[in-house]
Amino acid sequence: MWPFGKKYKLIDIGLLEGGTDCHSHLLWGVDDGIKTLEDTLACLHLMEEAGIQHQWLTPHIMEDMPNREEDLKVRFQHVCEAYAAEAKPGHRQVTLHLGAEYMMDNLFSERLESTPLLTTYESETVLVETSTVFPPLNMDEIFVRIKEKGYRPILAHPERYIYMKESDYKDLYFKGILLQLNLPSLLGSYGDMEKAKAEWLLDHGMYYTFGTDTHRVKQLELTLYKKCLSEKVVEQLLNLKR
Repeated sequence: MWPFGKKYKLIDIGLLEGGTDCHSHLLWGVDDGIKTLEDTLACLHLMEEAGIQHQWLTPHIMEDMPNREEDLKVRFQHVCEAYAAEAKPGHRQVTLHLGAEYMMDNLFSERLESTPLLTTYESETVLVETSTVFPPLNMDEIFVRIKEKGYRPILAHPERYIYMKESDYKDLYFKGILLQLNLPSLLGSYGDMEKAKAEWLLDHGMYYTFGTDTHRVKQLELTLYKKCLSEKVVEQLLNLKR
């Protein structure tokens, strides 16, 4: 048992040791995330300290950031080579994987019909998101089409969607839409509402997996080292560990 009333740091509770971060923007210079290779490597060193075994780099693909899968693979290879060059004897590095975070917009609908998508976390799963304020008009249809194409959708950070209510989360969950927790939400990094929603979803066992959604070095440091997790949240997170 964890001491009652004490607050915990994410890095100290064992959640990340040997685990997988399935959502990050560590692929430098391609979206609103990390801007330099040096900062990418700095984040990866922090992930090493946290014990992460598998790190997914999931850059945005959307109408405002129309990254092409082929170009992302080239940049990813560059990162892998630079990171491997820093390897030291007897020191375990994080295993890197390339995925993507797809906005469910017109560009995504077009690519879904014509392009093999970058899968994330598991071989058949695709990480998707919506605007935090408004859902796509045809969201249910998009989910159906994703499944018809042989993928399983993982909805990124559902706790951040202002338009969603408890009934919406239940509907998604029972339709088989996988839900991904942003760990910073539990720290209050996005606001009190997002924190409360994340705790509710966690308490009801609706999350499938988690990610840091890292965009900056300082953000990752705060995520790992802020002492604010309650005993209840720690226990629920450890039950979520896959």
